[in-house]
Amino acid sequence: MATNRLFSSKIGMIAATVGSAVGLGNIWRFPAEVHEGGGAAFLLIYIGCVFLLGIPVMLAEFSLGRAGRSDAIGAMP
Repeated sequence: MATNRLFSSKIGMIAATVGSAVGLGNIWRFPAEVHEGGGAAFLLIYIGCVFLLGIPVMLAEFSLGRAGRSDAIGAMP
């Protein structure tokens, strides 16, 4: 069974938490703000780019992790 990894410092934990919050804010709040300003066409292009770029990168990270039997960073020699 895998052991749980802990952050080595409080700064690392805070940076990870802030990064997660900023990412969630980008996914949820930004499109709502654009839609309110009348940018529905831009919103459709934005969502298309998220899927067009996000899904291949996510699949590449999954396959790299499976091939290296580790996370994406640990799989690199």
